[in-house]
Amino acid sequence: MLAVLSGVLLTAGFPIIGVSYTVWGALALLFFAIRDTDVRKSFLLGFLAGLCHYLSLIYWLAFTMRVYGQLSFSLSILALLLLALYLAIYPAIFAVLMTWTARRPVVMVIMAPVFWICLEYLRSILFSGFPWGIVGYSQADQLDLIQFADILGVYGVSGIILLANAALLMLVLAVSGKRWQGRGVSGRAAAGSCLFVLIALCAVLIYGNARVNEMDGRMAAADTLDVAVVQGNIAQMHKWDRRFMEATVDKYFELSDRASHPSPELIVWPETAAPFYFRYNMELTEKVTNGIDKAETYFIIGAPSVEFVNRTPVNYNSAYLIGPQGEVHGRYDKVHLVPFGEYVPFKKWLPFINSLVAQVGDFDAGRRGDTMGWADTRVGMLICYEVIFPPLSVEMVKNGADFLINMTNDAWFGRTGAPYQHFSMAVFRAIENRRTLVRSANTGISGYIDPAGRAMEKSPLFETAVLSRRIPLIKDYESFYTRHGDWLPIACFIVTGFIIVLKLLFKNKGGK
Repeated sequence: MLAVLSGVLLTAGFPIIGVSYTVWGALALLFFAIRDTDVRKSFLLGFLAGLCHYLSLIYWLAFTMRVYGQLSFSLSILALLLLALYLAIYPAIFAVLMTWTARRPVVMVIMAPVFWICLEYLRSILFSGFPWGIVGYSQADQLDLIQFADILGVYGVSGIILLANAALLMLVLAVSGKRWQGRGVSGRAAAGSCLFVLIALCAVLIYGNARVNEMDGRMAAADTLDVAVVQGNIAQMHKWDRRFMEATVDKYFELSDRASHPSPELIVWPETAAPFYFRYNMELTEKVTNGIDKAETYFIIGAPSVEFVNRTPVNYNSAYLIGPQGEVHGRYDKVHLVPFGEYVPFKKWLPFINSLVAQVGDFDAGRRGDTMGWADTRVGMLICYEVIFPPLSVEMVKNGADFLINMTNDAWFGRTGAPYQHFSMAVFRAIENRRTLVRSANTGISGYIDPAGRAMEKSPLFETAVLSRRIPLIKDYESFYTRHGDWLPIACFIVTGFIIVLKLLFKNKGGK
């Protein structure tokens, strides 16, 4: 029951429930459950907690597979279950590491954040990576708390949450007289752990407040750009229907015309807002370029693209930068594709598997770090769930991006918690790199996030919307995180490897 409750409370910290403080004690329940268990039982309890967490966090996957993947109800549930079973392995391994290597209470407090960060990072890179629901993302609304992500990234926020959970366990064990792996917890050790966490939190909040004030000053002195975002709210069932393609383009230009009073310097359409192969379907391509010529401003539009290599078509999920005369200034091709949504992994060995989302197609990956620009302004593009992978935005800022754009189509998720979870992750990309992030969605949530992580404006779900705002462009500044990337998880891997090697050496020598 403690493991189940731990998983449920962990989910409660994320949107759509969004009670962020629940994660500060959720994992302490799992710790308490494994306090006197062996490795096998720890694995099972950690697995159970993880399974409850991920089933309740990514429940929307079944909806997506059923409605848009056209799978049966039973297969949709099976797809959700399989992914949740895989993800649950990570907290299971975490529980094993806690009871196998951190048998002393004080060591447990120190190693809890180290092990957790290692496993979150591992989850973000293995098998294409799926860093959805990293614990730190639950604090996206706690502005002062998350500012130190410009040093440690989202993993640093996860780390301090784990540290707090471990200290809370120490306090509970000391008060109740319970033991951790056969060892008692003194009041002194518990008080010291709690004091350390309080000092760390105070330092983080003081730093956060100072950084918000500093960024406000930088934004006030920065150059600005007037950017409009168009949210077309095109029904997913109509999006790739040839009968609706021309009407879709017409709707986006009608909305763009509303955005052009007063005239913005850039208008952003969402992912695949132009639902045809741009520069290949010439009739619709000319319709778009002629419309942009009339608007007399820069556009960034989402559209699939195709190139022919030895007469073989190579498809990309792309974003085009188009100038006021309808000329193309640049193209960005999506780098991190959705498995079974935009490509079929292991296609050579699994030729019978087709893309689950037939409307999207089978794409190739673009080149990492590419940016687009005009005059002295450069933009880093993140298409759809690329925004959940921190290294992609880091590389773009290193390559001179003055601001970031995340274009997406969250219609896939319906009215579930997924669009809100997706938006909360974008907040961290703005803070980590100290760049404004503009978000354009076919439907919710479109908006603007400033370099301090504030959502300046947001659109509702499933509504047609036009947003316009002057955004700050912070140039010639790189945060510590942009310069050094995910150095914290790497350090945690080194420490974890050292601890495991020591444990194995002592075990071989007959130690405990």
